[in-house]
Amino acid sequence: MAETAAPRPGGQPGDPGSAGDESLGGLVSLAVRDVSQLIKWEIDLAKLELRDDIKRLAISGSMLGFAAFIGCLVLVMLSFAAAYGLIALGIPAGEAFLIVAVAYVILAVVAILVGRRMMSRLAGLRRTRASVADSLAVLRSGERREGES
Repeated sequence: MAETAAPRPGGQPGDPGSAGDESLGGLVSLAVRDVSQLIKWEIDLAKLELRDDIKRLAISGSMLGFAAFIGCLVLVMLSFAAAYGLIALGIPAGEAFLIVAVAYVILAVVAILVGRRMMSRLAGLRRTRASVADSLAVLRSGERREGES
């Protein structure tokens, strides 16, 4: 006949809640398991953030590509209209087309500068970086406590 023993007040090694009586190996095993779980959660968070960012980039990239194509068609038509408008004002044809080309080069430089500025503001994985930094801080503070005792 099996007997069920009532838990002792001090607890037995391996019982939850009796961390003071556990062996060093058990504590290390528990710490390794917790760190492994933490790393898994950090990787899962990074995957979620990257998946969302990739979806946004794909959609916005295709929209920008379509808009750029339409913009190129419109730009060709407007370029001819501008050049012929300058010709109608009495400017020779070669100079009129050159003026239009220089104006577009200036616009392209401005667009490049604005685009570079916007790209420098991208900061993906903010939450993952913050979470990893917090986790490392906790681990480091735990190392100091173990070294002090």
